[in-house]
Amino acid sequence: MSISVRGITKIFQNRRDKKVNTIVLKDISFDVAEGEFVSLLGPSGCGKTTTLTIIAGFQKHNEGQILINGKEVNKPGPDRAFVFQNYALFPWMKVGENIMYPMKLSKVPKNERKSKLKELLNMAQLEEYANYYIHELSGGMKQRVALLRALACDPEVLLMDEPLGAVDFQMRKLLQIQLETILQKKNTTVLMVTHDVDEAIYLSDRVIVMSRDHGRIIADVKVDLPRPRDRKSDGYHSYLNRLTDILKSALNGEVKNEEDEDLLEFIKKTKNKHIEYNPC
Repeated sequence: MSISVRGITKIFQNRRDKKVNTIVLKDISFDVAEGEFVSLLGPSGCGKTTTLTIIAGFQKHNEGQILINGKEVNKPGPDRAFVFQNYALFPWMKVGENIMYPMKLSKVPKNERKSKLKELLNMAQLEEYANYYIHELSGGMKQRVALLRALACDPEVLLMDEPLGAVDFQMRKLLQIQLETILQKKNTTVLMVTHDVDEAIYLSDRVIVMSRDHGRIIADVKVDLPRPRDRKSDGYHSYLNRLTDILKSALNGEVKNEEDEDLLEFIKKTKNKHIEYNPC
């Protein structure tokens, strides 16, 4: 399914003084094509998560439209699954029970649930952990279980809010590889919020950069690199440097409007040069 965000504006009202409003998002628009993986990247407070939760239907917007396959939505639905940063797993349930929970709610037949569980556990290399409780798992395993639960009912849209933010650096890199493998098999439409430039480039087909200026979109960059991505390649580092510069400018308040642009020429010019990656 495709996602269309059309002129979304979100205003939060001050609880103590109803005359004071905070505009978090103002006239935000972008599209995500069917089967595309898009990341929302930007500094804290730019409205990335707010945008994601509005698309999920968890909160209302003040103006604009959210369209899923051309149909307007304003509440949660089975076509969209959400992966939270803090896992949001049920500690009293075992791994298999957590994953099968949404299938049970959707009244999927028991035999089909078990078959689907086996397929998902195998996909994430968790076959041996079906009967483990959540507290017995590492952070990386918990995140994989959360992802599998989100995929259990074959959602057509997957929304992820910093899905790997709670694990350490090495585990994060490993999970990025596993996440890409799982999602490539599923061909699911994905919109992910992240602060990590490297993660956005490794996983995404496109990276949308937002600013603190009411969520204004300052860059929409197509990542034209073959999969699996080679982090050591000159092309990869060209994207890293480009997006890092955009983010630094956003943080310094020096960003100008930028249209979608093809970075192939930029990569071509820099591929024979030494490129140093300075992460934000």
